[in-house]
This record gives sequence, C-alpha cells and structure tokens, in this order.
Amino acid sequence: MNRRQKVLISLTISAVVLTVVCIVGALCADAARATDFSKKNLAPSLNCLFGTDWMGRDMLVRTLRGLSISILLGILAAAASAVIALILGAASAMLGKAVDTVITFFIDLIMGIPHILLLILISVAMGKGFGGVAAGIALTHWPSLARLIRAEVIQLRESPYIQVAEKMGKSRWYIVRKHLILHLLPQFLVGLVLIFPHAVLHESSLTFLGFGLSSEQPAIGIILSESMKYLITGKWWLALFPGIMLALVVVLFYKAGENLRKLTEPGSMHE
Repeated sequence: MNRRQKVLISLTISAVVLTVVCIVGALCADAARATDFSKKNLAPSLNCLFGTDWMGRDMLVRTLRGLSISILLGILAAAASAVIALILGAASAMLGKAVDTVITFFIDLIMGIPHILLLILISVAMGKGFGGVAAGIALTHWPSLARLIRAEVIQLRESPYIQVAEKMGKSRWYIVRKHLILHLLPQFLVGLVLIFPHAVLHESSLTFLGFGLSSEQPAIGIILSESMKYLITGKWWLALFPGIMLALVVVLFYKAGENLRKLTEPGSMHE
C-alpha cells in the first residue's frame, strides 16, 4: 500500500466516522432530552457508558447529539467562510489595485482584532443561536484563506495561457470561470476542511461562555458549561467524556485536512 492509498483510506475513515456521528445524533434528538430522575448522577457503567447527569439524561446520547449539532454548524459555517475567501481572494487579484487595496485592508483589519471578541460581537448582534454563531464563524474565518487564494491568483495570472486569453480580449469572468476555478479548487477544499475544526471549537467556546447556542439544545458547549457546577461534587464524567469526544472530532478533521493538503500538493505523495 503506497502513501496515496493510505491518505485516501484515512480521508474515507474520517468522512465515515463524522457521517455516522451526524446520523446517530440526528436520530437521538428526542432521547437526548429524555429525563429519568431514578437514574440521575449515575457513574459510567456498562449500561450507561458515559454515565447520566443530574436529570438522569444519558450522557452518551447527549454527547452524540451535541457533536452532530457542532458538526453541522461547523460544516455550514466553514463552507460559507471558504466561499467568501474564494470570492474576495480572487476579486482582490483580478479586479485592479483599488479593489485589492480595500480587500487587503479588511483582511488585515479582521486578522488584527482578537478573534473571540469579534465572534462574540457578531453572534450577539445576530441574535445568538444557530444562525448567529454560524454567521460569526463565517464572517471571521475567511481572511487567511483569502490571502492564500489571492497569492495563488496573482501567480496564475503570469501563466502563458491566461496572458494569451487576456490578449485575445476574453473577459475577466471568462478567465476566472475557464482557467482559475479548477486551479483554485484544491486550495478551496483544503481551506474548507481546515476551517472546520476551528469552527467547531469556536462554536463550543461561544456556547460555553453563553453567547452561542440556546441552553435548550444539548450542544457540547452547553453540556460542558452545565457540568462545571457539578465537578466539585465529583461528577467528573459530565465534562470528561464530552470534552474528549469534541477533541477527537477536531483532531480527526484536522488530520483529514492535512491529508487532503498532501494529496493536492505536487509530488507530496512520492516516497
């Protein structure tokens, strides 16, 4: 088995695991809210692998539901952010010096503001909840990818086939559609995948601080926030297992992004 095959297998496993978590989490939405006070505060056991909380809710079910919410929000926000980066990065390099100056200014401005502060401001301004958090993440995670795409487009513009197209009078939209999009697709996909773990972590952070998802939803941030008051009483499992599962999902997708980057880099798969 060569290196490329190993990377493809790793990507497939990551996609399958995350898909299964999303499907299972969606199916157990009602079970995640089900209470049974006769089983409250049970430690982890064979019957309840992650234990139960102060309302008798199964922590394994709540964790899977919370992860499915975080994954869905992360994918939507990362996709929106990557699209913004693609549009602005390409526009900055293709539409002249004035547009480039404006977009570069906004890239530097957003990257210069403390990330969590900007996320909180946007989330609160958008009414918090699923939409507010998704908007906050989408509007703050695009600058690095936009800068990368801008540099790639500037380099591609020096290619002979693009210079010939310009001399033949082809429009900028024609050049972008016919010559640039396919070349930018690898950077776009890698950027999207690598934005995702940041999106999941920031969603959980915002929710943990009270500026994210509603407390009615069993999101990981809500679970961790609620568990803090019970740690002092020895209910360690309320925070440990959800935290570990969140970390595993983030690492899994980060590794998937790194593997995808390896696939798209010329010569990276050679032994």
